Amino acid sequence: MSTAIAVTADGAVFRGRGVGADGVAVGEVVFNTAMAGYQEILTDPSYAGQVVVLTASHVGNYGTTPADDQAAGPHARGLIIRALARRHSNWRAEGSLAAWLREHGLVALADVDTRALTRHVRDHGAQPIAIGTDVDEAELRRLAADAPRMEGQDLATGVGTTQPYRVGATVERRGLVAALDLGLKRDITTQLAARGWDVEVLPPTATADDVRALAPDGFFISNGPGDPEPLEGPIATVRALLGEVPTFGICLGHQVLGLALGGTTFKLPFGHHGGNHPVRRIADGTVAITAQNHGFAVDPASFGVPMPPAPEGGNPWDRPFPDHLETVVGRAVATHQNLNDGTLEGLACLEVPAFGVQYHPEAAPGPHDAVGLFDDFTRLIEEAADARA
Repeated sequence: MSTAIAVTADGAVFRGRGVGADGVAVGEVVFNTAMAGYQEILTDPSYAGQVVVLTASHVGNYGTTPADDQAAGPHARGLIIRALARRHSNWRAEGSLAAWLREHGLVALADVDTRALTRHVRDHGAQPIAIGTDVDEAELRRLAADAPRMEGQDLATGVGTTQPYRVGATVERRGLVAALDLGLKRDITTQLAARGWDVEVLPPTATADDVRALAPDGFFISNGPGDPEPLEGPIATVRALLGEVPTFGICLGHQVLGLALGGTTFKLPFGHHGGNHPVRRIADGTVAITAQNHGFAVDPASFGVPMPPAPEGGNPWDRPFPDHLETVVGRAVATHQNLNDGTLEGLACLEVPAFGVQYHPEAAPGPHDAVGLFDDFTRLIEEAADARA
């Protein structure tokens, strides 16, 4: 293990020791507040282009197993933690976290003051960071300062599949869902397959005609990394299919749906990353604790309806939304709201079968409060089929 340094784009320096592969990694620094699930986090394609800081103080105690991978390998560019477990112990474990990091060539730092680094990101925003072992601090400072910001980056095209493939239903077959892969996690196809859907996974470059050729019962838009606004192809595909096939988008897929509906997105100061984000369902006030991983959000004020005035006191979770949103396919409604910062967490179209949520109902890692949204998607597909009959 070697001495290691992390330097942010604005010049903050954090020291530790290398516990993964030797070398240098550069990416946007974000913090994740999940208490477990480090392997799922590192292999989530939504983390492409990012260096992840885990706020949990002790990491690696249950080891690693291929069963927890959300993709063929890690997509995060680096990892920063406070304390690495000296030994792992779990009946599922096939190796240690440190060995897994080295095997996959992932640069990682331990013994870093992650509380101070997290506070820096919260105060100064997500920004590029350069981390490395046995490297000159001045070189890391230059790399971080020269690294591109996340705004304007199309990272989804680089992580989605290049060729279509199919995941078969694991219970009695209902039909077919076409999934646009912008950074799809494996547990999403697992959830759909467990409800009787064959899932045809399509590359980010898939067109509306490619989807129509499958004659799917439903259309799913996946999670993924980067800025949604450069994704002109996926946005056009989604817009062309609205009203033709029941549609469900999550995370980046929700943002792409919002853009296809005529809205805009914006960069959050430090994003939502973790497994403890409270989200209120506006219809009845019930709250779900959700898994989230995104740096952008859909702007409800971009749908042509004035935002109601904020209540006195300024609590972000009391921020009201309009009673409807005007989209390119008619009216929609805001369905969910983040209770930490008041941002839009879900929307549903009223005149076509389409909805999206900003969070991850499949979790992996995180709570399963919202897993029923896959059942809602199934009901939407069945109701659309009944309406056509």
